[in-house]
Amino acid sequence: MDHGRNIDGDHSTIDGEDGIGWEERGWERLGPGVGQCRLAGWDATAGLVVGRDAVLLYDTGATLAQGTELHADVAALTGGRRVTHIALSHPHFDHVLGTAVFAGAEVFGAVGVDALLRQEAGALREDAVRQGVDEAAAAEAAEVLVAPRHTVTGEWTLDLGGRQVLLANVGPGHSGHDLALLVPVPGGREVVFCGDLVEESGEPQAGPDALPARWPAALDRLLALGGEDAVYVPGHGAAVDAAFVRRQRDELARRFAVS
Repeated sequence: MDHGRNIDGDHSTIDGEDGIGWEERGWERLGPGVGQCRLAGWDATAGLVVGRDAVLLYDTGATLAQGTELHADVAALTGGRRVTHIALSHPHFDHVLGTAVFAGAEVFGAVGVDALLRQEAGALREDAVRQGVDEAAAAEAAEVLVAPRHTVTGEWTLDLGGRQVLLANVGPGHSGHDLALLVPVPGGREVVFCGDLVEESGEPQAGPDALPARWPAALDRLLALGGEDAVYVPGHGAAVDAAFVRRQRDELARRFAVS
């Protein structure tokens, strides 16, 4: 289901943390009410966007324990508010296994993620264990795995109260179901959460569900979405600029012989 693209809003009414405590909690503040956290273990990114009426979390970590840590961070950074919306960047264990911690949150993903997570919980658990997650922790998270209720085929605007953000299905590429998040920042550069379409702390990883021939085109869509001046937040690593994303796009095109 798509909602039309219109991301204007009265940003002056955004409530939330003004920056105090973000670094102490291990978060990098990217703008008023917007930040990223690099989670332990796999260096996966979680993103936070605070509006007047709602709080959105982008990805939930590799275990229920990491989800619980994120839950505590959000409460500390927002004066006790809860996560109302979750956007899952793609269906890999290090980005989705903490979702069940956030009871009552509306969960969004790229179209097809809902069916995949319902059908492939066992495979996700096995992959987590192969990558170093404790077997009991992986089994516990897979048992309560949450599939998105809302799926995005194109673009979907969410109103968080005084702040509108855009969910965009820009894949496939890194996976068959890549969902980006565009966040306008009042008085600053727009922030684009990219999921694993972009990686900074290591080479982009192409697993069995990647579509390498279509990955460069997904990055073209990502660049068109954010533009030259945006801050791009990778699925793993530090925030980068458009030039970094373009270089990674060209490297992937060369690697997979895509024009």
